[in-house]
Amino acid sequence: MRSLPRIVIEPVVRDALREDLGRAGDLTTDAIIPADARATVRLVSRETGVIAGTDCARLAWELVDPRIEVRDLLPDGSRVQPGTVVGTASGPARGLLTGERVALNVLGHLSGVATGTATIADAIAHTRARVADTRKTIPGLRALQKHAVVAGGGSNHRFGLDDAVLIKDNHIAVAGGVSAALAAVREHVGHLVKIEVEVDSLDQLRELLPLGADAVLLDNMAPDVLREAVAVVGGRMITEASGRITPATAVPIAEAGVDLISVGWLTHSARVLDIGLDHADS
Repeated sequence: MRSLPRIVIEPVVRDALREDLGRAGDLTTDAIIPADARATVRLVSRETGVIAGTDCARLAWELVDPRIEVRDLLPDGSRVQPGTVVGTASGPARGLLTGERVALNVLGHLSGVATGTATIADAIAHTRARVADTRKTIPGLRALQKHAVVAGGGSNHRFGLDDAVLIKDNHIAVAGGVSAALAAVREHVGHLVKIEVEVDSLDQLRELLPLGADAVLLDNMAPDVLREAVAVVGGRMITEASGRITPATAVPIAEAGVDLISVGWLTHSARVLDIGLDHADS
């Protein structure tokens, strides 16, 4: 898959390094490791998962010391098992140790996002549905996390409030109804902006159908209700299911026939994939 542009990832990695180095740099490493010492280390997966964020790991070391060479990195989206070598880094030992934590933090987190996504993508692979992320991302990491979702076999929902319209229940309540909310949106946005409307009942869905939208968000509906909703829509809109979806519940939801399943925990609560750093001679 395509890498994120350096201009996107560099501010995140720089901020992480700046936070870690603080006002005095790496006191431990600078005291113990001779300035001329060199080393080679391996990034090794401790568990089964999907890799994402390798460019961030590379950049963390390059920003600490440009003399560090990172090579043989697995591409994002690679499946790994315990013991799989994700890549190696060689160069000044001080720089390798100083950049280690930031490299592992970002790589482990993004690989966790990709792995969590893959658990659902794999579970629903026999259906037409795709798993998608949400805007429930960690501040400052949205582009990286959404990249990791794609690495895990998922799809991206809107990136922000400015690239698509999602009319939710509170918008409808304040506007005075679905019709009024849709009319206001169509007066306000350009012709290339997609419009999605959230509904939580079949009655609301039937109210929406003659008004039209690009997509409908079917919120917190049981699989049997979702199946009926998909039949009611009849292909006139993209159907998206959401609401506390887990790998176990995703299967019957996907089998109901929806096009998308959006899952917030993929990004806001992803479990880190355990990736360690081993000295090449160990």
